[in-house]
Amino acid sequence: MAGDGKPVGSSMAWKMKAYALPLLLFTLSLFYQLAVLPNSFPPSHYDVLGIKRYSSVEEVKDAYERLSSKWRSGEEIPATVDFLKVRYAFELLTNPIWKRDYDYFGIDEQLSVLDAAKLQYAENSFSHVDLPLINDTSFGDQALNGMSSWDGATNNSKPLLLLLYSKGSNRCARFLETWKRIADFLEGTATIGMVEVGEVQMATSFAERKPTGQFFFRNGLPSLVALPSGCQTSDCLMRFEGDLSVDAVTDWFATSVIGLPRILYYSKESLVQNFMAKSGPHKVKVIFFSKTGERAAPFVRQAAKHYWAHASFGFVLWREEDFSFWWNSFEIESAPAVVFVKDPGLRPVVFHGSLNNSVLLDLMENNNQHELPQLRSVTSRKLGCDARGYSQAGNHVTSWYCVIVAGRLSPELNKMREVSILNFNSLCQTLRRVQELQSGGGDLSIDKEQSSSMVMALKSKRLTFAWLDGEAQEKYCSFYLQSETSYDTCGPRRDVTDEPKLFLVRYKRNETEADIEAEKTQKNKWNALLNEDVDPASQLVARYNGSSEIPEIIKWISQTISDGDTRDLPFYRTKTPDLVPEDSEPMWSRGAQSVLSKSIGVKHSFRRIISRISDHVGDPRIGPMLLLGALMSFGTIWLSRSQQKPHTQPGQQNESAEEDEAVKRRRERSRNARKKDKPPSMTDSEPKDAYQMPMSDSDSE
Repeated sequence: MAGDGKPVGSSMAWKMKAYALPLLLFTLSLFYQLAVLPNSFPPSHYDVLGIKRYSSVEEVKDAYERLSSKWRSGEEIPATVDFLKVRYAFELLTNPIWKRDYDYFGIDEQLSVLDAAKLQYAENSFSHVDLPLINDTSFGDQALNGMSSWDGATNNSKPLLLLLYSKGSNRCARFLETWKRIADFLEGTATIGMVEVGEVQMATSFAERKPTGQFFFRNGLPSLVALPSGCQTSDCLMRFEGDLSVDAVTDWFATSVIGLPRILYYSKESLVQNFMAKSGPHKVKVIFFSKTGERAAPFVRQAAKHYWAHASFGFVLWREEDFSFWWNSFEIESAPAVVFVKDPGLRPVVFHGSLNNSVLLDLMENNNQHELPQLRSVTSRKLGCDARGYSQAGNHVTSWYCVIVAGRLSPELNKMREVSILNFNSLCQTLRRVQELQSGGGDLSIDKEQSSSMVMALKSKRLTFAWLDGEAQEKYCSFYLQSETSYDTCGPRRDVTDEPKLFLVRYKRNETEADIEAEKTQKNKWNALLNEDVDPASQLVARYNGSSEIPEIIKWISQTISDGDTRDLPFYRTKTPDLVPEDSEPMWSRGAQSVLSKSIGVKHSFRRIISRISDHVGDPRIGPMLLLGALMSFGTIWLSRSQQKPHTQPGQQNESAEEDEAVKRRRERSRNARKKDKPPSMTDSEPKDAYQMPMSDSDSE
């Protein structure tokens, strides 16, 4: 029995349970110091030669000469494995470049040569080993745009991509051609530089650091480091840890560093459904045909970001067996090529051949707009179809006009078929031919005197043509087409009827500047509140109800403009509904960057987590910290237990035990009383006062 009346075994188990945490920490500390830490610091090549770390080349040669003299004299015959280790260490540490990389950054990329030699010569004597083990594969000084100072790396207006390499690295020599291709792909979007790790001060600025203070490159050399635009310190630099391929590196740099959108690939089956149909109808479709299947170059993504409000970009992998399909669709002969699909009915614009930044920008400048623009919230001011007083001709113009065709998007409109009175495609042809008339081309077979008002308005930029999506802009469309049949044009489709309609809006400012200034300087709050419900420019709407013949439409437009300029028409001001915003934010701001790329996918992310854990596992401070935690927790528990144990006499112990027993009996009586007074329940197996009532016709007495 123990002193407190408990058996010795139970007392010991109770103490072990109380001190479980200190024992656990102490056990982990011993395991870490004896098992984990030695494996994290394997013997170095200096240890193999029996000399101190960072010894000079002469000391390395002397150590190897001492060992080899013993082997040659027969005084000592080494095992083949030991000989290979010594010889490999000698060859590595007598090469100045390899020794420098090993001493400063722990780089030993040719260690696989030693492992292969161990397998090859496992059954042979050390005298049969072919020497040297390591071949010198340094590629000399082939640096492109080298940098030797931190100021040179940070004083760049563009994002910077740096290659850290070693002249004595075989991997760097093989990567050089890939690096040149990467530099070509990033032309115009990034600054390219190279840093040889011999520039120790510069190289250590971009290297990572272990808990022991050792600088290292996580995946060896070559290593890629990026500095975003405006980065001035090493805290914001980004390291590439994916596959060293042109596609993977350029995709990582364009997406993660520059923040450019990704451009997806489509097949011939998904191009129309997932790209053409889902991109906005107001946008030009830009389709790139590629033979390689590589992701879009950064300059292509830069163009996609710059022209996102006007164009949608997509890629297609070219296959020879699909030649007839692409020829019939876009007249594509081969890849690489780029196609600009514009208004319905127009032939696509095709460019064959390789692209660079300047060629693509020229193509985009010439083909980023439809011939007939869409009236939207972001284009209304630019087009001049705005009742707030804006005109393409300038603020000095009193009246200007906007011809609008409104209708729902439908297969009939897109396929250039007449659905009812006026086909959207025929209107597009009309407006394009009118614009040709302005430049003197084309023969419309109409009376030019009748169209002179329209031509003069076009030349003075007082006339604009646009089309309106009647379904997306239902309120705006219904505001101008106030009729019993406007539901065939505006709002959601109710039946199979789709009837595009043509109307012309005349906008007119106040005739005198005095009137305008008077409106601006209104002091009466009530009048100012009333005028908030009207637009500055008045509007008059003329709806076309004639035939779909092109000359008739042009004649009507010209006559309406002539009446608006010469006749004294009423000055009618009202409040125009606002256009519904479309494409309020770019596609990449809605989470495109959160999609993991192939270069930095789930596999690489998992490896990254494992490598970060292994970095801290090798920290020699962990063992002492665990031991300190064990001692502190042991002291805390012992101190708390000693303060809680009271010093009592034997008589007092008996009295305390009797009091505890009395309390226990009182609690038991109270519990039994509660159970006794508890009312019967329907869930009881047999009620307390139940009895069997005899029946009159029972056989019992």
